[in-house]
Amino acid sequence: MGGRYIPLVWQHEPTLYAPARYRRASKYEAFLPDPIRGMEFSLDAHIAGVVSEAENAIRDLNAVAQPALAPLARLLLRTESIASSKVEGMNIGVRELARAEARFETGGKAGPTALEILANIDAMEVAIREATDAGAFSLREIQSIHRALMVAAPGAARAGRLRTVQNWIGGNNYNPYGADFVPPPAEHVTDLLEDLCASVNDDTLSPLVQAALVHAQFETIHPFDDGNGRTGRALIHTVLRRRGLAPAYVPPISVVLASQRDRYIAGLTGCRAGDIGPWIEHFAAAAARSARLASAYIEAANNLMGDWRTRLAATGAPRADAAAWAIIDVLPAHPIITAPVAAAATGRAKSAIHQAVGELETAGVLLPLSESRRNRAWEATGLLDLFARLEAGELPRREG
Repeated sequence: MGGRYIPLVWQHEPTLYAPARYRRASKYEAFLPDPIRGMEFSLDAHIAGVVSEAENAIRDLNAVAQPALAPLARLLLRTESIASSKVEGMNIGVRELARAEARFETGGKAGPTALEILANIDAMEVAIREATDAGAFSLREIQSIHRALMVAAPGAARAGRLRTVQNWIGGNNYNPYGADFVPPPAEHVTDLLEDLCASVNDDTLSPLVQAALVHAQFETIHPFDDGNGRTGRALIHTVLRRRGLAPAYVPPISVVLASQRDRYIAGLTGCRAGDIGPWIEHFAAAAARSARLASAYIEAANNLMGDWRTRLAATGAPRADAAAWAIIDVLPAHPIITAPVAAAATGRAKSAIHQAVGELETAGVLLPLSESRRNRAWEATGLLDLFARLEAGELPRREG
């Protein structure tokens, strides 16, 4: 990408509540990236091969898509959201998040980290649905993604609003002197984002290369006070969906990026210096690995659902139109489920849901999480254990 450094002076702030050395005027340099729309560059043959391999892996992942497997798409989206938050130091396990979601859906309380990550899932859905369907991608779509992401965050008042002051990464909390990276001054943010949106609407580059450059440029601009990393990773999936490469299933690329955080940051840093090839190679390799992981887990989850159906049938096989079968179909999207959520997800009557839950509990498909009859929740047997391995970047275990 390239760009240039702008020498600036951080003004003296005598009223700042901070040690004296942070109140003094200091020189620093902010990075102003070059525009990326229409950027020309060439890739070495071996990097182009890695890109092609990754795009084929994503196509293979999406080739198995069918309406009956749609709930698995949300499970992959959950995994991507957890991993994207993990890159930012927000750690929560898949089981802990699922239980927090079930409490929240029934009017209970969830912790702040869980609420932020659940908001991240919403932001990803916004990216994949609204931003993808927009005729021309614009600043409004970026702000919409950020707004959904930050609705439960401490900085919710600034959700969807571009920064108006200088920000920085690393260093101290008082001024950008000594920071690891200083993004462009606030007055450049809107123009840079307009250029980024134009590049999203341009289909000259291959989808994966386009996604890699859009993400790197967005992280360089760092246009919001908070939530830039997660918003930028949501943009990856916006590009892949808009270009038709990932129409159904999100490759959980953040799972791989989170496990290689230092290489991820080094790749972004090198890209800013104009060393684009290594960043695209790392990004494509991460995309390929995540797509193959996702494919393995879709197969494993599908097999698990088959096991649930066998268990249910062994108890006396409810009618083919019974609600219990419908609940099994939606469990991947709701690994911990409550009666109201089951009713909403399946469109079945409350009385039918209560009977179905009893049948599934008897079959060992659903495990009750409490003895209380109030706000009860059930966990889908084996599903969260399975996807905890995906969140850790591990292949599913082979049974037998």
